[in-house]
Amino acid sequence: MASRDPVADLRRIAFLLERANEATYRVKAFRSAAAAVAALPAAELEQRVAAGTLAELSGVGEVTARCVTESFQGEVPVYLRRIESTEGTDLQGAAAALREALRGDCHSHSDWSDGGSPIEEMALAAVELGHEYLVLTDHSPRLTVARGLTAERLRRQLDHVAALNAALPEGFRILTGIEVDILADGSLDQEDELLARLDVVVGSVHSNLRDDSAKMTRRMLAAIANPHLDILGHLTGRKVAASGAGDKGHRAGRTRPPSDFDVKAVLGACVEHGKAVEINSRPDRLDPPKRMLTVAVEAGCLFSIDTDAHAPGQLDWLRYGCERAALCGVPVDRVVNSWPADRLLEWTAGHDPGN
Repeated sequence: MASRDPVADLRRIAFLLERANEATYRVKAFRSAAAAVAALPAAELEQRVAAGTLAELSGVGEVTARCVTESFQGEVPVYLRRIESTEGTDLQGAAAALREALRGDCHSHSDWSDGGSPIEEMALAAVELGHEYLVLTDHSPRLTVARGLTAERLRRQLDHVAALNAALPEGFRILTGIEVDILADGSLDQEDELLARLDVVVGSVHSNLRDDSAKMTRRMLAAIANPHLDILGHLTGRKVAASGAGDKGHRAGRTRPPSDFDVKAVLGACVEHGKAVEINSRPDRLDPPKRMLTVAVEAGCLFSIDTDAHAPGQLDWLRYGCERAALCGVPVDRVVNSWPADRLLEWTAGHDPGN
């Protein structure tokens, strides 16, 4: 029987575990094994499979060795079959149409901040999902728990992304971006010169989430009026479940109530300034709540359906945002990541008169 590709099977298992929001250690076991097996000469891999010594390799355990052996022998690994058999049902109706319309993802993280994988790995996963673009939005400096990027590190990242784009498949590109912290006074946590260079700026509140309504409203309105901001990230800051795999900067097992602010004022400002409200697809966020999302639709807001992915498999979480968007009647033409990259970039550049 012809051999399968053991490395591809291990990576596929890791991807599906990430998508299922499984624990980081479990995902890491399969990604580590994939790296170890990929480094082996073909002859040594064959010898180790025959001798049953794969588990002696650093990074390979009994479970992953069994998967490699099954794959090498031409069988779909039992572990992979089991995960694939428990996948969710396909999207239907308006949710399926929304998901089909999406061309990319405007909110993702890499191991440059609190993500679990290199930029290259995130980009290749996006390619495999059929994306035309992926916006890289690692955190800004004051979010130290998430290893936020200083101005110097962000400049290095921009050079790295430029080099990667030259090597990636034609028809796909990484767009430069940031998830910039909205500070207490509503200013954005990065140099203006750098924010102006980025393709997409997502602004999110990460601190003092229990501020009173008036203070939080002023803070959000100031950020929305900033010409550098394009998308207002995870609107209420709520957490509805534990964080999942690959989120090095997050503390698992905690929920958090939504912040309090003048919803109509904030959404009205988004409409006035042409900024998008993020529909955050993370299972531990699902933000904004449906009642608030309905108000945003009625207000005429633009939207961005994003994964806020911290690992490659989480890039396939767009379905959760699409389901909520469909339930609340979000029109596809008001979803900015349903637009081609050039139209998206024209829209973001229009927020900053200096561009």
